[in-house]
Amino acid sequence: MKNILKYCLSLAVAGGLMWYLFNDQELDKMWGKIKYANHSWLILVTIFTIIAAWSRACRWNMLLEPLGYRPSAFDSTVAVFTGYFANQLIPRAGEVTRCGTLNRLEKVPINVGFGTVVAERVFDVMTLLFLIGLAFVLEFGRLSNFFMELFGEKLRLGHGSGSSRIALLGGLAVLGIGFLGTAWWFYQKNADRLRQNSLFAKIEGFVLSLIEGLLSARKLRNPWAFVFHTVLIWIMYFLSSYVCFFVLPESSHLTLLAGLTVLVVGGLGMSAPTPGGTSTYHMLVSSALVLYGLSEEDGLALATYIHGTQMILMLILGGISFIITLVKSPKTEVE
Repeated sequence: MKNILKYCLSLAVAGGLMWYLFNDQELDKMWGKIKYANHSWLILVTIFTIIAAWSRACRWNMLLEPLGYRPSAFDSTVAVFTGYFANQLIPRAGEVTRCGTLNRLEKVPINVGFGTVVAERVFDVMTLLFLIGLAFVLEFGRLSNFFMELFGEKLRLGHGSGSSRIALLGGLAVLGIGFLGTAWWFYQKNADRLRQNSLFAKIEGFVLSLIEGLLSARKLRNPWAFVFHTVLIWIMYFLSSYVCFFVLPESSHLTLLAGLTVLVVGGLGMSAPTPGGTSTYHMLVSSALVLYGLSEEDGLALATYIHGTQMILMLILGGISFIITLVKSPKTEVE
């Protein structure tokens, strides 16, 4: 019942935000833009999506190898797509579905698979944080105003000189380091007492699992191959969004920096607990595109196109993978 209520709440939030975003839009006009877009770019989007899933599967296998499991790249890719398929339907169901699929195909225990997925997500979070920092350095004026306006304020320091921006970033970094140092000292002094609080115990367990995931890279046979696949995955994510700029004449002039902004803002939107990032992706990406000269209508149309085509791709490729899982003969023993 708790899971059902959480899912219903997730749908309600997504539905409410979608109504808020599209309520004042001329839907016929927006649909006309999407309908007559240059859909030939979807060929590249499909290729990039498949490469990203294959690369994720290869990276996943690298984490499984030190534990004594060597699934094929094909089976792991099928498991990844099946997880994507589940995520489009039920938020956060993809990880468990993915591990269950690999268990059926390759007899990798679900708890082992899930542990490596958690470790894998750590590196994705670290990569996203790095890209957010890079985007802020390269597009500080736009992004600082964007995030402050999102929370109901207006940041004017973003329009200052380059030296003032660097000073501001440096000050924020010093404050962040100071806060982390103080928090670590307080944790060391009061750890036993804090653990009596269930919320703190959950947070501590989550943080420790992240650290353990990062340290698991030391056991990799080829760490540089792991780094290569991590970079390749995010390059494919970037290109999947960037090439969609060319489907609409209004967005065909957008630059690579705009693509980086859409990647990081869209990543934040997709991490929200709504089915497939629906509504939060539309809200954040459309607002970010306005910063690059698009109208609110065109920004929302492009965000809807990018998200919609990705969702359809995941449903198609994930559905095919799910069928493969059902018809393919599973392994009878672990190699």
